[in-house]
Amino acid sequence: MFNNKNKKETTVEKKTTGRNVIGKGTKITGDLISEGDFRIDGTLEGTLKTNGRVIIGHDGFINGTVECSNADVEGKFSGDFNVANTLTAKSTANITGNVNVGQISTEPGAAFNATCNMKGAVKELAKKTTDVQKGKQKSVS
Repeated sequence: MFNNKNKKETTVEKKTTGRNVIGKGTKITGDLISEGDFRIDGTLEGTLKTNGRVIIGHDGFINGTVECSNADVEGKFSGDFNVANTLTAKSTANITGNVNVGQISTEPGAAFNATCNMKGAVKELAKKTTDVQKGKQKSVS
């Protein structure tokens, strides 16, 4: 009557992704790796890698390398910023360095002094250049 042999056992893998916070007045030097989101209200000097979202608060500052899926910047960033999906630069943001993004959204007032590469656009440009070069080769023959 209470036999569980006929029932299929299902296992559900829960992805534990919490929010990691570096508070105002805190300075961390080094490398951080996590699956969860990060909110930076203090200072980080080093590398931050996450599959989650990175939020740099109004008083936050990152000097180094960041790899994430999405990012919202209200504070300051300097270094290499690799955002798989969307980077949102709020009106108080100050971003310098090299930025690689899928999409970018910049509010009026944001300071964006960086070299920016958008994923997909580089491939298309490279393809057009190759097509043009092939066309020139054919016309010369």
